[in-house]
Amino acid sequence: MPSRKDSRAPPPAQAEGVPMQDPQLLRRLLRAKDRIDAASHEAWPVQRLAAVSGVSEAHFARSFKQAFGMPPHRYLLTRRIERATALLGDTDLSITEIAFATGWESLGTFGRTFRDITGESPSTLRPRLQAAARQLEHMPACVLKAAQRPDLIEAVSEKRRRAANGTKRLSTKETR
Repeated sequence: MPSRKDSRAPPPAQAEGVPMQDPQLLRRLLRAKDRIDAASHEAWPVQRLAAVSGVSEAHFARSFKQAFGMPPHRYLLTRRIERATALLGDTDLSITEIAFATGWESLGTFGRTFRDITGESPSTLRPRLQAAARQLEHMPACVLKAAQRPDLIEAVSEKRRRAANGTKRLSTKETR
């Protein structure tokens, strides 16, 4: 007769052959991931991220991939491309300026990585993004805000710009 302990089903992650991670380790990994998100234009070698997390480099790289489904460097590249895609659609900056603003040191590497992740070149994608943005001008702002991922750096820089210009954000009551 099986014991009661044997009859219980293992947790979902263990059932798939993936061991559960320690909650403290996950918090540390999230701390490193948040740093990447906040400053994706900076260089984030594994040793720097491991230091932020307080674990060894090998353990960090292995745990990060297990927790988030991709290695830390790939996550950083993906975040940079997401930011570059937003700048392509929202600004008239040149592709070179966007590449350097998002942390790329080589325009060729930027273009190749952009194409690998998005499936098309920045110059091909830009007209489609700008056309889509023109169509969204008639969409209510509340719907757009709910659908778009906020960018901490942009929010902080916008707040500083307004403070420097002496303008304040109007509340919804003031705009009516």
